Amino acid sequence: MRTDWMHLATIAWPLLAALTLGIIVHWYLRRLARAARRRASEQMRARIAQVVALPAAVALPLLFLSLALNATPLDPELLGQLRHWIGIGAMLCVTWLLARSVGAVEARILRDHPIDVEDNLAARRIQTQTRVISRVVQAGIVLVGVSLALMTFPQVRQVGTGLLASAGIIGLIAGVAAQPVFGNLIAGLQIALAQPIRLDDVVIVEGEWGRIEEITSTYVIVRVWDERRLVVPLQWFISNPFQNWTRTSAQLLGTAFLWLDHRAPIPAIREELQRICEADPRWDGRVCVTQVTETDKHTIEVRLLVSARNSGELFDLRCAVREGMLAFINAHLPEALPRMRNEVTDGDARDATKHAAAPVQHADTRSPGAETLSSGDLDADVPARPAQ
Repeated sequence: MRTDWMHLATIAWPLLAALTLGIIVHWYLRRLARAARRRASEQMRARIAQVVALPAAVALPLLFLSLALNATPLDPELLGQLRHWIGIGAMLCVTWLLARSVGAVEARILRDHPIDVEDNLAARRIQTQTRVISRVVQAGIVLVGVSLALMTFPQVRQVGTGLLASAGIIGLIAGVAAQPVFGNLIAGLQIALAQPIRLDDVVIVEGEWGRIEEITSTYVIVRVWDERRLVVPLQWFISNPFQNWTRTSAQLLGTAFLWLDHRAPIPAIREELQRICEADPRWDGRVCVTQVTETDKHTIEVRLLVSARNSGELFDLRCAVREGMLAFINAHLPEALPRMRNEVTDGDARDATKHAAAPVQHADTRSPGAETLSSGDLDADVPARPAQ
């Protein structure tokens, strides 16, 4: 009995010491991570500590446990299984650390290139490339780490050997099944390099106006103007046409149309448009043009062409131009508003009555196709007039 207790104590005290030390180290590293998070924006050492602390808070207790197992007289088979699981945990901790390191590099680049500035074209390009490439690298690290951990199991290695033996059929099936995944992955790399879209770009997708809010490894989030979110696969932007209003510059031209009477004084309207633009801070001073672009028998079409620094200011400027121009026309140029004309005189009324009273002759309404018909044939379809 005494021997059993001594054997149990021989096993328990190393494990208990490793567990106690592991809990202390884990608590300290988590506290260090919280303190580093508060100072991460100011100190490089704090950012490094923030990245390393959490994976180390799991890896170091596993290391202590592995050392403790070496000092215990456990059954070799059980000891081998425990070491195997500890090794898997350590491998996953290394994978976690590498993924966090990539994320830290991404955060540093994003912090050095903010997009909340007026001229943010270069920053948006760098942020887009950084985010997409970071997501792809992190996904690759996780995939490799999990694959290596699974390959430590003999059963998985046997399955892998069997799959290699039938690589043709399995590869074909896997290729067809994984086509959307790899398609989005390749599309993400194309977007990162060619950059048809960038973060904060103004785009028209499926008839919706919005801004690129987020680019992940599989899809893009478009923030629509009414605060909805449009989720679009990455591959869609490679295989479908769309509008990018901020590809090279945020400056845009916009129009406001007026339909006026033919007597509308265009010079006065042109001067009023210039005055409205110069009084509005959203006008960037580039374009302020009044043009008659179309006419018909009732009205003329007047196009008011203006410019602004970005699409949001342009939309508001166009609304202000319409409102200001309508107020000006109503107040100073009421004759310019469209109207319908119909003039009737007494003589016209008598002529209309005279023509209406005259009987209609078939010869006056005969079409070229009826020239072969006789007058008797035409009168055959007319019913007889009843006797009075």
